Amino acid sequence: MHGAEAEPSAKMAYQTFRQEYLQVPPVTRAYTTACVLTTAAVQLELITPFQLYFNPELIFKHFQVWRLITNYLFFGPVGFNFLFNMIFLYRYCRMLEEGSFRGRTADFVFMFLFGGLLMTIFGLFVNLVFLGQAFTIMLVYVWSRRNPYVRMNFFGLLIFQAPFLPWVLMGFSLLLGNSIIVDLLGIAVGHIYFFLEDVFPNQPGGGRLLRTPSVLKAIFDTPEDDPNYNPLPEERPGGFAWGEGQRLGG
Repeated sequence: MHGAEAEPSAKMAYQTFRQEYLQVPPVTRAYTTACVLTTAAVQLELITPFQLYFNPELIFKHFQVWRLITNYLFFGPVGFNFLFNMIFLYRYCRMLEEGSFRGRTADFVFMFLFGGLLMTIFGLFVNLVFLGQAFTIMLVYVWSRRNPYVRMNFFGLLIFQAPFLPWVLMGFSLLLGNSIIVDLLGIAVGHIYFFLEDVFPNQPGGGRLLRTPSVLKAIFDTPEDDPNYNPLPEERPGGFAWGEGQRLGG
C-alpha cells in the first residue's frame, strides 16, 4: 500500500523538478548542468581532475583542446566551496540572463565567449588550473555594475551596495585562505567587458567595439519570448543569508 502511494508522489516530485528545471533560461541551465555533471563524474571516478585542468602545453602541443572548456566546469569536490560557487553561479548567471540580457541570448553567449577567451589568455600568465570560479566572479561583477542601487546583505554582517559585492567576495576568499588571484582575474575580465559594452559606447568619440556575430544571433535569438518564462525577481539578488539584497527605496 505504501509503495503504491510513494510511486505517484515520486512521479509528482519528478514532474515538479522537471518543470522548474525547464523554466531556467537556456544558457544558465546548460552551464550549471554541465558544472554539476562534471563534478558528479569526478566524484564517481569516471574521470579525474587531471583530465580537465587548464594546461597550455597539453592544449597546444598535444591538442587536448577540450581543456579550454572543461577547466571552467570543475569547481572542486563536493563541499562548502562547491555549493557556495554553484549558488552564486546559478543566481547571478540567471539574473543576468533574465535581466539585462532578456531576449538577447546571442549577446549573452557572446559575453561567455568573450569572457572565456580573455580569461584563457590571462590564464597563460597566472598559475591557475581551473577558471570556473573566476568566471563566476566575472558574472557577479557585470551584474553588480548594472544594478548599482541594489543593497546587499552579506551573512547579516555587512550591508552595502551591489558594486562592492565582488570586492566583499574577494575579502571572504582571503579569510578562507584562498588565493585572491582568482577573484582579481574575474573582476578584471568583468570590468573590461562592462567598460567596452556599457561605458565606452556612451563616451564622446566612443563606439561599440563588441558586436555579436550574426551566426550567434541566427542560432540563439528567437523572434518572441517564451510565454512560460518565469524570471527570478531581480530585487532579491542573493536569496541567501550571504547575498540578500533589495533596491534602495524599495
